[in-house]
Amino acid sequence: MGFLDALVIGLNSTSPAYSLAAVIGPIVAIAGIYAPGVMLASFVPMLLIAAAFYYLNKVDQDCGTTFSWVTRAMGPWAGWLGGWAITMTGVLVIGSLADVAVHFGLLAFGLDGLAANTVVRQTLAVVLILAMTAICVIGTELSAHFQDVLILAQVLFLLVFAVVAIYRVYAGTSTLDALHPSVSWLNPFGAGGSALTGGLLLGVFIYWGWESAVNLTEEVEDSATAPGKAGIWSTLILLVTYLSVGFAIVAYAGTKFLAENADEEEEIFAVLAHEVMGGWDWMVLLAVCTSALASTQTTIIPASRTALSMARRHALPPHLAHIHHRFHTPDVSTWWVAAIAIAWYLAVNQISENALLDSLTALSLLIAFYYALTGVACAVYYRRHLLENAHNFLLIGVGPLVGAGLLAWLLVESVEDMSNPRNSAGGVSWFGLGPPLVIGIGIAAAGVLLMCFWRIRDGRFWQERRGVVDPALVHGRKS
Repeated sequence: MGFLDALVIGLNSTSPAYSLAAVIGPIVAIAGIYAPGVMLASFVPMLLIAAAFYYLNKVDQDCGTTFSWVTRAMGPWAGWLGGWAITMTGVLVIGSLADVAVHFGLLAFGLDGLAANTVVRQTLAVVLILAMTAICVIGTELSAHFQDVLILAQVLFLLVFAVVAIYRVYAGTSTLDALHPSVSWLNPFGAGGSALTGGLLLGVFIYWGWESAVNLTEEVEDSATAPGKAGIWSTLILLVTYLSVGFAIVAYAGTKFLAENADEEEEIFAVLAHEVMGGWDWMVLLAVCTSALASTQTTIIPASRTALSMARRHALPPHLAHIHHRFHTPDVSTWWVAAIAIAWYLAVNQISENALLDSLTALSLLIAFYYALTGVACAVYYRRHLLENAHNFLLIGVGPLVGAGLLAWLLVESVEDMSNPRNSAGGVSWFGLGPPLVIGIGIAAAGVLLMCFWRIRDGRFWQERRGVVDPALVHGRKS
């Protein structure tokens, strides 16, 4: 694959339309008209960590990304936990994405009755996961072409929605409490410090996923630089998309409507689609559908590639490193990720619909953890070269460390927030804590137990030692 293919996969992994639908209400409830500014501030740590991914991939093109880099820089124990976090993010979110794709797809075709049927929706979601997994196994080139179609449809529908919304605001035909857009909305501090904190926590979710482009580093031309550049450009394009649509939504609907319906999450988009587009609302519904559909597929990639990388370095069972003889993809690890994701999706749905939402909330803990770990690993791995020039000091050292520091702070804030059961989707208590925090602790504990078990079973991976980047690679004397 080429740079553009990797870029498209990086963009689709974040699921822009679905991410916007899921967070625009809560962000407006927190920050009011300054919601676009909060989304702008959320971009900063993502860009800094994207730079860390770029520089680490430049010297180590391993599909395990964080797992491989953290192992080399900080040792096997930290590296294993980073790989576990990446793999589990896929397990937690794949089922939910498939569910949203099915739900909005049925709504787009006017099949509201089927969309409300839990059995139908869950059955179709499982079928969708299996189909997306098959595409991943058949080949990344086919995956990339499929993603090209989905991102074009998604961006086109979002652009039409934003243009129509802004037009109706200035034409005075908005059906809600319209506001004229202002540059002042970009001030992230306009609503106060607490609003910025809450918005940044949500921002971790809407920008997460761009690194799928880097997980394909071993399958992309010019693997030393193209995947890393694709990751950075993904974050920039996401910023423009989020700000454009964010401005349009806040301007058309006003803050009162969005704040009052914040708990409805992606359903807000369905309502706004009808308000803005009228009989053409199927376009926006289809945008959310294609967004979730694309992300269902691309989210399988980092989890399966990380499992492949861990298995071939003896950090997981060796059969997970199997490569299909015809398609040349990690078929065993890919199907395992899909199977565990399906099992998780069906299991939490048996508990309650809120349990599925709580598992998504727990995602921010895992994301902040492995992103922060990657930022620190970048500075540590390059530590002997940071003082060579200002570029290395600022972009390879200070930048990733600042990004890691921000994410570590967000991790602490998330733990404090999730410890209160009232902040969970259902407001219930598990062992005196909020369900998202219990899920996060459970995943961490399971990872530690599995790591210790495999350390006893096969200790070869733990013989690896920390090192520093090869000076020849830093100075461009090797490809």
